[in-house]
Parts: sequence; C-alpha cells; structure tokens
Amino acid sequence: MKLSGSVNVLAAAALPLFLSTGATSASSIKGVDPSKANLYVPSSSQTWKCLDGSKEIPWSAVNDDYCDCNDGSDEPGTSACPNGTFYCVNKGHIGVNIRSSRVGDGLCEPECCDGSDEPSGICPDQCESIGATYRAERERTAKVRKTGGKIRSTYLAHAQKEKKRLEESIKALELEVKQKKVEVERTQETLNQLESMDAAALEHKKQSPLFIHLTSSKSLISSLHSKNKELETQIDSLKALLDDLEKGYNPNYVDMAVINTVKAWKGMKGVKDESPEGETKGNEELPEEEDVPENYESEVHNIEGTDLITLLLDHEKHVTGSTTQQDDVKALLFSVADYLPDSFLPAYESLKEYIINTLSLMGVIPKTSSSTSAETSRARTAHNAAESALIETETKLNEDKKALDKLFAVEWYGKDGEWKKLDGTCLSKDTGEYTYSVCLFGSASQKSNKNGANMNLGSFQSWTKDSSAVPGSLEYYSQQYYGGGTKCWNGPERSVTLDLSCGLENEITEVSEPEKCEYRFVGTTPALCVPEQENKSGGKDEL
Repeated sequence: MKLSGSVNVLAAAALPLFLSTGATSASSIKGVDPSKANLYVPSSSQTWKCLDGSKEIPWSAVNDDYCDCNDGSDEPGTSACPNGTFYCVNKGHIGVNIRSSRVGDGLCEPECCDGSDEPSGICPDQCESIGATYRAERERTAKVRKTGGKIRSTYLAHAQKEKKRLEESIKALELEVKQKKVEVERTQETLNQLESMDAAALEHKKQSPLFIHLTSSKSLISSLHSKNKELETQIDSLKALLDDLEKGYNPNYVDMAVINTVKAWKGMKGVKDESPEGETKGNEELPEEEDVPENYESEVHNIEGTDLITLLLDHEKHVTGSTTQQDDVKALLFSVADYLPDSFLPAYESLKEYIINTLSLMGVIPKTSSSTSAETSRARTAHNAAESALIETETKLNEDKKALDKLFAVEWYGKDGEWKKLDGTCLSKDTGEYTYSVCLFGSASQKSNKNGANMNLGSFQSWTKDSSAVPGSLEYYSQQYYGGGTKCWNGPERSVTLDLSCGLENEITEVSEPEKCEYRFVGTTPALCVPEQENKSGGKDEL
C-alpha cells in the first residue's frame, strides 16, 4: 500500500522500525498487545484479514504506515490510523496501550517508559528504574494493607458482636413489651371502672375557676416556650450571618449600610472598633440579658407534663382532708388489695366502692365527694406510669431494630459492618488558623484557634456523590459527603467531601477549600485496607 504524501521527516526516519514487510509471525509486528499476538498471523497466501473482518489485505500492508482497515488494526505500530492503539512493552515495568496518534510524534510519552513509541535514540528506556520504584512502593503499600487489614478484621469482629448484642436485646425487649402491654390493659380496666363511678363528680370539679386557670396557664406556657425556642434559633442564625459579614466584607468598598451594620455588630459584641469612624461614634453594647434559671428547660418540661386532673384532685384532698373513721375503713379495704392476685383486683375495686357507698348511706362514715376521686387519681397515675414504661420499652425496641437493619446495610456501615466501629469516631486537623474536625456519620466543623468560634460545616448525608461508583465497592466507601452546614455570606451552605484511603490510622492528613465554602478533607482509615484478593482490578503486571 502507498505511503501518504504528508509523511514528515521524523516519521520517515522511524518507518523502517514500524514496517514488517515479509514478516511471517506476530513476534516482529511492532505495537501488538501480546494478548492479541495470535491474531496477527498471515494466511498461507500471505494475506491478512482486518480484525473487524471488513477486508483482507496483503500481509506486507501491515504496519506500512498506511491505514487500510476501518478499525485501524493493520497499523498497530504506526500513527497512520487515528483510531488504532499501540502497545508499549515496557520491559521491567508494566506494559500499556496508548493511542496510535501519539506514536512517532516526537514526544516521549510517560506511559511508554521504554521509549518504544518513538524512533530509537529519541526517548531513553527508563523502565528498570521506574519499575523498581513502583515495586518498592507497591511492597510498602502491601505491608500497610496487610497490617491495616488486621485492624480492619477487629472492626468486622466488633460488627458481629454488635449484631449478637442487638439480637439478644431485641428478643428480651419483645418479651418485655408483651408483659408491659398486659400491665397497661390491667391498669386501664381498673381506671375505667373507677372513672365510670367518678365521672360526674370529676366533671363538676373541672368547672372550677382554679382548674380553668391552670389549663389556660399551661397552654400559654407551652406556646411561649415554643415561641422562645423559635426565636433562639433565629437569633443564632442571625449571629452566624453577622459573623460571616464581619469576616468577609470589604471595608474599602463604600457600602455604608454594610459598614454601619458591621460596626454596630462589633459594638454589640464589645469589640473595639479601631476605624476613625468607630472612634467618633463609639460602640453600642449588647443589652443585658435577664437571669434565667439553669434548670429552666427541665422546669418548663415538668409544667408541660403535669397531669392537671391529678393535680386538681390532690389539691382537693389537701384542702378538705379526710375523717379518721373513713381513713380506718379505707385503710382496712386497701390493705386487703395488697394480698389479692391481679386478676381479682377489678372485681375487688367494684366491691370496695359498693361497701364504702353503703356505709356512707348508713351514716357509718361521712359522705365525701373525693372518696372515688382519690382512687381514680391513683389508678390514673398507675396507668400513666404503665403506658410510659411501655412506650419507653417500645422506643428502645424500635431503635435496636433500626440499628440492626443499618449494621449491614450497604448505604450505612457496609455489607460486613466494618464501618460500625467508627460510628462517632472524631478526626481533626490543625491547620494553624483553624482546627477542622469530622465525627464519622455525624457532623463536621471548623473551629477558630484564635477565638474558639465554631462553624458547622454540615452533617453526614451519604457516601460518595459519584453516581458511577457501585454501592458496596471500595470506590463507593472511599468518599463521604457532609452537607447542610451554616450558609456562607453571599454563598452556598457549607459542605465537606471526605476522601479516604487505606492507612494504619484513622486520621485527616490534608484540608483544602477548592471552592468557596466547599471543603475537602483527605484522610486514611484501616476500614479500607481490604485484602488484595478482594480488591483485584483485573489488570496484569508485566515485570
């Protein structure tokens, strides 16, 4: 086949190296991948068929620097076919395929350390030294992987122990839930009987001004507490925005609204404004906050959780008291209840109420409107306690079931649970001005080493954002994403991408900010030190 008229001097000089006219085997065909050597054999009539089967050409046309085949397979050793590939043998290192367009272009390709992509003498053969360095690094990496793998095995053992613990806990809690449901049903039955006898009297008491006032006050306290929490959240957000504005604004940019806002904010924090304008205007101070009890939240919580009906009945008992005669009768009846089986209690409560009412009608004991109310109050307290205990146990049961589901979930702690051991493990890196931290599966933060101010950089959202990564693969677990952090001034919400690799320590080695308020942490962990046989890439080293 004829040569292109545009062959340059360099290509012409290299041509004898690439031609294989008269060759009888693939061993003399330059640029052929050894795995395809059997495809480069001439027929008995000294012809050869393109690998795509499109045409048959003379064997002498292979590597003649003219592209005959549509797939470029007839020119593995030249740059004649733009869609062809050239194989660099790289003896002493790793063989590799490159694009044919990079052959004979006068540039020493780093992938071809043997210089075979260019005519002899242009590119030195560096494969021995490069291969030695590569092998030494691979040996070092293998040692780290082996030692890290032993640490990782303890993570796997921890996951199995956690699985056993959760399964045993779930089994015990399920039994406990059944028992507490029986107790709730029993106390409910007792309460229902007492309430049916006491409903009319109780309704009358609930119309009292005291009860109405208590109900209204409790509702008002709950509303004020909710509003106070909302305002606290808004104030914290406003402070963060003002801090961002103070750090990021340009004092040389004449925007009086921004400048005055920053000065006012500094004054409110008690920071001296050293600018000329600040000296004349002085600094404002933050208004003094009224003292709030340390146990404010718990006191409000107690008020919100108070059973007003029980409180009303206890108040009535305190005010009215009870007669000694009635107390003696009730004490006798109540002491009997202590020795009865639970199954007899509902019938006994009915009988007890009948006896008390009968004695009241006969004048043996005085009539009282609070006789059943006090019992109802006690029954209600017992029932509420039983329900609370049931809810608490059911909550713990659901939490343990969710924890077991997450333990071996691919999107959480991995199919072997290797990441569970690191849940909540906090890593940090001091960069001088700031200390950056991330608590795995929790949140990331930035702390000023100057004033201790903390900035929320986001909470755990998912493993890698790369949709091409296969869930459960090493690539998938090599990156975590933390998002939803404090919003930047005139920018996005802060976020962190944590890139991880195999290492003997759980640590952050590098912190950067590639984009505004988008941080990149680089770190290592033994959790990624997977045994070599589990991490084969399918490649082949040719040494």
